[in-house]
Amino acid sequence: MQCSKNTPSWVKRGLGELLGSMMELPLTKNIRKGLGPLDLAEYEKAGGYQAARKALKEMTPQEVIDMVKETNLRGRGGAGFPTGAKWGLMQKLEGSPRPRYLIANTDEMEPGTFKDRFLIEGDPHQLIEGMIIASFAVQVDIAYIFIRMEYSLSAERLRKAVIEAYDKNYLGKNIFGSGYDLELRLHASAGRYICGEETALLNSLEGKRAIPRAKPPYATTVGLWGKPTVINNDETLCNIPHIINNGVDWFKGLSSSEDGGTKIFGVSGKVKTPGAWELPIGTTIREILEEHAGGMKEGSKFRGLIPGGASTNFLTEEHLDIRMDINSLQKAGSRLGTGTMIVLDDQTCPVGMVLNLELFFARESCGWCTPCREGLPWVVKILQGLENGGGKPEDIEILESHTRLLGPGNTFCALAPGAMEPLESALRFFREDFERHITEKRCPWR
Repeated sequence: MQCSKNTPSWVKRGLGELLGSMMELPLTKNIRKGLGPLDLAEYEKAGGYQAARKALKEMTPQEVIDMVKETNLRGRGGAGFPTGAKWGLMQKLEGSPRPRYLIANTDEMEPGTFKDRFLIEGDPHQLIEGMIIASFAVQVDIAYIFIRMEYSLSAERLRKAVIEAYDKNYLGKNIFGSGYDLELRLHASAGRYICGEETALLNSLEGKRAIPRAKPPYATTVGLWGKPTVINNDETLCNIPHIINNGVDWFKGLSSSEDGGTKIFGVSGKVKTPGAWELPIGTTIREILEEHAGGMKEGSKFRGLIPGGASTNFLTEEHLDIRMDINSLQKAGSRLGTGTMIVLDDQTCPVGMVLNLELFFARESCGWCTPCREGLPWVVKILQGLENGGGKPEDIEILESHTRLLGPGNTFCALAPGAMEPLESALRFFREDFERHITEKRCPWR
């Protein structure tokens, strides 16, 4: 259901609330606005840990993996790799070195992204239950929650939930009397963006410098401390209990695209109601912006947005009716990423916005490979020159060359190629703004 451009904002908000009440929202149904998360007893009253009992006592690990494969659940951390397929790559148990590991990647340092924080602060037991089922499916011995250092409230709530789960023997030895053992540990990261790259995460967790590893071998064969390891994003793992409880067809039916399930979509920028909402995968950009984020603030007009966190390509008004799913956004020249939009308005300088993003990426480079270590600071220096009135005509050509030289296949990991996505698309969509900085020898928005 769509609203027209002339539909009053109060009608849009009311319609959004009505539609929200009609939709199944498995990931956020326990999250209480203005209140703390459910404790273990409350979570169980709401149906919690039933899926974990079912998986551990009534299903085989392979049956769990096959079920997740059928749902077409794709990773919610940015890459979108099929979850069941990743689990299927885990080294076979026979002859496998022990222990085996599962890691929940809660680093979430992508600018503009806050979906995992929303989930774990609002319903930490949901993540723990998902980790129990996933760990059983790939037969791991120890699980880690690798959490961003700055997420102190999230860590506090997770730590309390883990203690509650241990006290009820939902973690530890012989969980639910099933014969399956699992230890779960919470680990605060060193606070670097590169730790979100899964092999850099492994190095950080081992106490080493957080730099990416060469692949292959992949983590499912040689991961944490050289042992088989599965790494999944928090939102991905939070889907698992609902799949086990409700089945494949139900999960597929939640979506309005070929990707299964719902998704936490977020919006930041000069919109009336920035925030995060659980919606079907395949919801259009226009619906998220106009019906959930309330449209643009008075006095501001829409110019573009980054759809999936800071390392995705800009989209403009012509793309507003595109569905927010992996394949649709790829066809449009961008990526779903984390599903959290950053909106650009007509009162904000696109060159300044891109400079802010590139400055972040330059600071967060691990410095392991030359193109990223040297190229990103050079990009920042050129953009700063444009903003400060010292830009030269050849600067645009130099920036364009960087989007190729720092692109996929030219760096050790995806940090620099991701940093080039907003720059390349900004040069394509907002080229006149870059040129004005040069001809007027100043930032026109100052």
